[in-house]
Amino acid sequence: MAKDRRWTVVTGASSGIGAELARAFAAGGSSLVLVARRRERMEELAAELRDVRNIAVEIMTLDLEDTAAPAALVRALDSLGIIIHTLVNNAGFGLRGSFAELPYDEQIGMVELNVVALTKLCRMVLPGLIARRRGGILNLASTAAFQAGPNMAVYYATKAFVLSLSEALHEEAKPHGVTVTALCPGPVATEFQARADMKMTRALEFAAIPAAEVARVGVAGYEARRAIVIPGLANQFGAWGAQHLAPRFLTRKIAGKVQA
Repeated sequence: MAKDRRWTVVTGASSGIGAELARAFAAGGSSLVLVARRRERMEELAAELRDVRNIAVEIMTLDLEDTAAPAALVRALDSLGIIIHTLVNNAGFGLRGSFAELPYDEQIGMVELNVVALTKLCRMVLPGLIARRRGGILNLASTAAFQAGPNMAVYYATKAFVLSLSEALHEEAKPHGVTVTALCPGPVATEFQARADMKMTRALEFAAIPAAEVARVGVAGYEARRAIVIPGLANQFGAWGAQHLAPRFLTRKIAGKVQA
């Protein structure tokens, strides 16, 4: 029965960190619901996980940038009798360029996906988790959340929102036995960079961590009930320094030059 399984829902699961998070949760025995736009990619991943991990995997082809998609996802889960144990809000994208010049629709779409869809899903799922007093939410933020980001202004701002929301929900949910964690990776070599038109400078390459390692550290931190998880010592130091060492005028100038 679907309701007897421990289900993890992973959005943006067709590639990159999302696919690796699906593999990491599957390694722990979770059944999976994979959510993304590219069904063929998810079918390949589902076949791999069913074969290697012997778990149940459901696929839902949705574009969460569509304002109606989060509610459609929750309805579909309900119709299958799937009770969520863990929600992984991984779907998101970034764009590099001047705020005044990047396409209006694409920037608003970034907010719809990175912020609005994530917030909707958290609000739809969290009451059930609290009522059952188990499980939680893993939200993909970024080390970009710790400073402003000229030339990727909207992306940095969306990740600051995700981090702030996740920290607040962590405190609200913790007394009920529910965990909310913000996973804040630094640079990772995935399709994200290509869509964002980001260049992997030497500084970014130094801090870069494989997507599989980001997923492993993220899931371990979530299961340890941590509020914030930052994979990699260089990224941890950078985030700490952005908050405690460097003044904001300096961190935003550095970020702007990195993304120029």
